[in-house]
Amino acid sequence: MTEAPAPEGRKLLRLEVRNAETPIERKPEWIKTRAKMGPAYKELQNLVKGEGLHTVCQEAGCPNIFECWEDREATFLIGGDQCTRRCDFCQIDTGKPQPLDRDEPRRVAESVQKMQLRYATITGVARDDLPDGGAWLYAETVKVIHELNPETGVENLIPDFNGKPDLLQEVFESRPEVLAHNVETVPRIFKRIRPAFRYERSLDVITQARDFGLVTKSNLILGMGETREEVSQALRDLHEAGCELITITQYLRPSARHHPVERWVKPEEFVELKDEADEIGFSGVMSGPLVRSSYRAGRLYRQAMEAREGAAV
Repeated sequence: MTEAPAPEGRKLLRLEVRNAETPIERKPEWIKTRAKMGPAYKELQNLVKGEGLHTVCQEAGCPNIFECWEDREATFLIGGDQCTRRCDFCQIDTGKPQPLDRDEPRRVAESVQKMQLRYATITGVARDDLPDGGAWLYAETVKVIHELNPETGVENLIPDFNGKPDLLQEVFESRPEVLAHNVETVPRIFKRIRPAFRYERSLDVITQARDFGLVTKSNLILGMGETREEVSQALRDLHEAGCELITITQYLRPSARHHPVERWVKPEEFVELKDEADEIGFSGVMSGPLVRSSYRAGRLYRQAMEAREGAAV
């Protein structure tokens, strides 16, 4: 049995104890990335270190950091490091969050400015402890980034705010270039993987964003127990809900207390899924073992805008 240390401040959940009975899986050969450190990456690396800035890219050890930073793209986590929900694939700890930091939007916007980013993705934890679920924080961060960086595109990757139209409206009105909400998995295993979320509610968040006129995006993680047919159906569900951009990736287990990897999806299947998503009608698709939901986000946004312009002709 694998020993899995409990997160600070709480005991292991029964689910986590059960997960830990399965040892950490050995990654296949194709789950590798090569460091390609170009001048823009090195410049940003020195700046981030010198200014004491924080990005998800470096703190989560993202394998795509070299490519994204070369493109002047980065991702920021807002709302603290404690989430009020627990998804079985996510490395962010579940617990009682710190009080809302109302100065965070300004600090993130200044980081974007110092890094001279062309495109910034904002993501964060669920804040069910707050009356508005953190809607103000997500909206305000986008607004202040746009104020300080009018040429920078902003993607807002949000929780579901329990599907409440008034809270979603507040976030939508900040007008991010892309509104992303990740479904992550298929209906049959959704409750097991994301117990505090609901599949249909997540689809509705995307529909509400589409109806508001925003470019919409979602993500699917493979390797958590879904079947190939279920992935195809989820792609159709997302497109019908109004999703324009999709990323498809391999689940990589953060620790022994997280959900075991059920299968390693071969690169050829990711190619097939990209072709399938293109055929379904998505404006932009990124599909691969090391793709993450914010990978080449600016490029996907441009594809969505080109598709919209083409449809308007």
